[in-house]
Amino acid sequence: MISNLAYVHPKAKIGNNVTIEPFAMIYGDVEIGDNCWIGSNAVIMDKSRIGKNNKIFPGAVIGAIPQDLKFKGEDSLAEIGDNNTIREFVTINRGTADRMTTKIGNNCLLMAYTHLGHDCILGNNIIIANNGNLAGHITVEDFVIIEGIVAAQQFVNIGAHSFVAGASLVRKSIPPFIRVAREPLQFIGVNTVGLARRGYSKEFIKNVEDIYRIIFVRGHNLSNALEIVDTEIPDSEEKKLILDFIRNQKDGIIKGI
Repeated sequence: MISNLAYVHPKAKIGNNVTIEPFAMIYGDVEIGDNCWIGSNAVIMDKSRIGKNNKIFPGAVIGAIPQDLKFKGEDSLAEIGDNNTIREFVTINRGTADRMTTKIGNNCLLMAYTHLGHDCILGNNIIIANNGNLAGHITVEDFVIIEGIVAAQQFVNIGAHSFVAGASLVRKSIPPFIRVAREPLQFIGVNTVGLARRGYSKEFIKNVEDIYRIIFVRGHNLSNALEIVDTEIPDSEEKKLILDFIRNQKDGIIKGI
């Protein structure tokens, strides 16, 4: 049902069984998939591509141009997958020439006042609590949980299944499978509870703990720690994921204990 008090541009592509509440505004170069709900006063701007079964709450703004003085009007997108919940006053900016898109995967929850800057790429099953602020060019991998009032600076990456404590300042990338907190941000342990809830075996979790004990706890510098992991820890999927992630971070990772 589309309220006659909403504004929907005649060129907008609206799927089946979409509800658009009074005073929402849908621009022309917009695609919204089936079974979405768009709350009052939400604004879906040009270049927005929204999948199926999404709930976008009042006051959210999707697809505004980047807050980046280098933006020259390039034909970039804001893309949202399926089954996401976008709560009140969330803002999701379009991409720039860097990635040409700001993208959210599937089954994510972005709580009220979250901001996703230009060129952020989010995976699936991510939760960002109230007032989470991600600057531009950030990648957040699957199953990450970010508690409230977290600010992440541009170009950092947050690895899969990691957990970021509330009121954290993220200045460096966060490897997968860990919990981080304190100021400056540091490793406080492996996300054992989250991994167990998602069906990872005790052997997998112990292996991750052994790897991060070498990297973060024993006092080695990072390059030495990675060498020790490479030679002393048997090869496994988790070992490869962790080492590849860390070695790909040009600006470094968070501190150890």
